[in-house]
Amino acid sequence: MALSPAVVKKVLLSYAYVAIWIFLSFSVIVYNKYILDRKLYDWPYPISLTMIHMAFCSSLAYLLINVFKVVEPVSMSRELYLKSVVPIGALYSLSLWFSNSAYIYLSVSFIQMLKALMPVAVYSIGILFKKDTFRANVMANMVSITVGVAIAAYGEAKFDLFGVLLQLGAVAFEATRLVLIQILLTSMGIKLNPITSLYYVAPCCLVFLSIPWAIMEFPILRQTSSFHFDFFIFGTNALCAFALNLAVFLLVGKTSALTMNVAGVVKDWLLIAFSWSVIKDTVTPINLFGYGIAFLGVAYYNHAKLQALKASEANQQAKGPQQDDEEVGKLLEVKDSEKSQSQG
Repeated sequence: MALSPAVVKKVLLSYAYVAIWIFLSFSVIVYNKYILDRKLYDWPYPISLTMIHMAFCSSLAYLLINVFKVVEPVSMSRELYLKSVVPIGALYSLSLWFSNSAYIYLSVSFIQMLKALMPVAVYSIGILFKKDTFRANVMANMVSITVGVAIAAYGEAKFDLFGVLLQLGAVAFEATRLVLIQILLTSMGIKLNPITSLYYVAPCCLVFLSIPWAIMEFPILRQTSSFHFDFFIFGTNALCAFALNLAVFLLVGKTSALTMNVAGVVKDWLLIAFSWSVIKDTVTPINLFGYGIAFLGVAYYNHAKLQALKASEANQQAKGPQQDDEEVGKLLEVKDSEKSQSQG
């Protein structure tokens, strides 16, 4: 049976959104690695790079909301901002700082493997904050992901303990941020798209990051010739980071969070292949075997979420047209975190 032109157009647009998101996410991760790696551009100042991104993104978000009126601002009181956005912004700044710092010590491929632990961290912290309930089958799946990542780490040719601790810290901070978003914002009915999220959170991140920056990086930058601003490199890098936010907005808005999760798996494998073939990072068979186990665990996690979403939709149809996108939000969390970490 021939597909109608409208259906074909919708399918092609969906593939286009997926391709744009994969390209931008891929570009930001590789670009950050290029800038921070001592063997490449050799500008190992992750806090400074993150602050450039936050300043650029918050400025553009302000223009898009207040000048060009692309999206409507979210009404938020000062009390709500201090209680909700400030702690989320603090965790976001730590997550971005640690994840970008990891690029100095670890390969792109190994970082992608470590990021497979995100579902484990989100589920564990969700239980800790009583946002999720303990289920033996889910915990067994989390253990399988952890074992897979541990095997991948064991097989890593250029294992760096400090770099691993930085990336694990970034995962922990990001998972906590995602759980707090559920507790502090979603529970109050406040939903932030990528533009409004940057509008409120990016300036907060900038303030938090300025403290360690003034202590750790500014004195070094001031004393060396590194204290210069390459407008092309940093401008295009920050523009890619902001474009990635818009791509996420388009992908999730026009398709679904599940589509983004599946696309993220494709992107991870592409990054591992790129890291091995172009950057010439060493990827061992043990690396791939361990990540393969973790990948299967993450795939099962996404499958379980899809089944839960279908069950929720079936219940909705039985009860009536009441909208409930909690499961969609949960599906988005894991890959939203990866996007957040790679943009900073």
